[in-house]
Amino acid sequence: MTKNLTKLWAGGMQRLLAIQKRAAREALREAGVHAPDVQTMWRDAQHAAHAAGEAVARAVQATPSSASSFAAARPPVRESRVGPRAAAWAAGEWQRDAYLAKGMTRPLAYGLYLPPGLDTKGMPLVVMLHGCKQTMDSFAEGTRMNLLADKHGFAVLYPEQSAQAHPHQCWHWYDARQPAGGGEVTAIISLVDSLAQSHGFDRSRVYLAGLSAGAGLASMLAVRAPGRFAAVALHSGPAFGEARSGVSALDVMRRGLHHDPVELVDEQLAGRPYPGMPALILQGDADAVVAPVNAEQLAVQFLRLNDLADADGVRQGVVSHESEGDGYTLHDYARDGESVVRLCRVSALDHAWSGGDDTVPFHSSAGPDASAMIWDFFESKRRDAVSDDYCEDGELAQDAG
Repeated sequence: MTKNLTKLWAGGMQRLLAIQKRAAREALREAGVHAPDVQTMWRDAQHAAHAAGEAVARAVQATPSSASSFAAARPPVRESRVGPRAAAWAAGEWQRDAYLAKGMTRPLAYGLYLPPGLDTKGMPLVVMLHGCKQTMDSFAEGTRMNLLADKHGFAVLYPEQSAQAHPHQCWHWYDARQPAGGGEVTAIISLVDSLAQSHGFDRSRVYLAGLSAGAGLASMLAVRAPGRFAAVALHSGPAFGEARSGVSALDVMRRGLHHDPVELVDEQLAGRPYPGMPALILQGDADAVVAPVNAEQLAVQFLRLNDLADADGVRQGVVSHESEGDGYTLHDYARDGESVVRLCRVSALDHAWSGGDDTVPFHSSAGPDASAMIWDFFESKRRDAVSDDYCEDGELAQDAG
C-alpha cells in the first residue's frame, strides 16, 4: 500500500514539475539566469520532490487511518457476493482425475465434489456440464452448486471438455457421431457408471444439469440414456434434433428450430419406447446467444418425451400452472400433483447462469438462484429402474447394473 501511494504521489509531482519546468526555464532566462543554473535548480527541485514523497510514505505508514482514506478513493476489487470464491469447494473433498472410457482415445478430465463427513454409499449425484469457454473450476465457482451439496448431502460431478477436442471447450451437442458428441455421451455415461460403482452412489438418484452447450449435450444424454438419469435441468440451452453441424447449431441457437419440435423428438426416438425424463428448463429473456424461443421448443419436446403432449399439443388432463416470482415466471406441467416439466423464464437475464456469482464469466446475479431451483426440482425425482440405454444407432450402452 505504502509503495503504491508513494508511486502515485511521485508520478503526479513529476507531471506537475515537468509543466513547471518549461515555464520556469523561460522565466529564468528572461531574468538573465544561465542554462547551467537552470539545470542545477531543476535537480534541486527533483530532490525536494523525492524527499517529500518519502515523507508522505512515512506519514501513511505511521497513520493507518490515512491509508484507509487513500484506499477508499480507489475502486473496490470485485469479489464474490457470497464470500471468497474458494468457498465454492472448500468445505468438502475436491477430487480431480481423468477417465479413459472403453473405446475412447482421449481421456475425459473431471472434478468430483464430495460433501464433508458423509458416507457416499446411497448418496445422490448431480452431473454438471459446463458451457463454452468454461472449466470445471469456473462452473463450480459460478454456480456454487457445491455449497448446496454440503447443505443437502449430494455429490457433484463436473466433466470437463478438452481444449484439444474443441478450441473453446464446447461440447459437440449438435454432432451425434461417435468421434464427437456421440463419443462424449459414451464417455460421460461410462464415467458416471464407474464412479457410481466405486463410491456407491444411489443410481436411482443421478441427475443431469447443463448450461448452453452443456445443456445441449445434456439433452442428447437424456434422449439416448434416459435410464441413467432421474431428471435433467437445461439452462440457456438449444432445442435438439435439428442441428447437424456447427453452422446449423448457430442457426438453431439464434432462431430456434425450423421444424416441428414434436416431429424431431419422434425422429430421435425412432419408435423405441421411452421411460420419460422430468425436465427443468431455465432461460433468460435477454439472452442474445440462445434465443428464448429455444426454451419454449424444449418445453414442448420434453412434454412429448414425458407423454404429456402429442402431435396436436398438450394432452387432455395435464395440469398446467403459471406463477410469478421476482423478475421471473414459472410454468409447470404436472402429473399426479408433481411437476414433470417446468419452464422458468427470467426477464432481465442474458446468456448466464441465473442467480450465480457475477464475478465469474457466464454467471449473473440477476434472477432466482438457479442452483437452488435445480436441486429443489431434482430432490423428489427417482428413476425406478436403471436400465441399458441406446447410445448410437441402436447399440446398447454399458450395463448400469
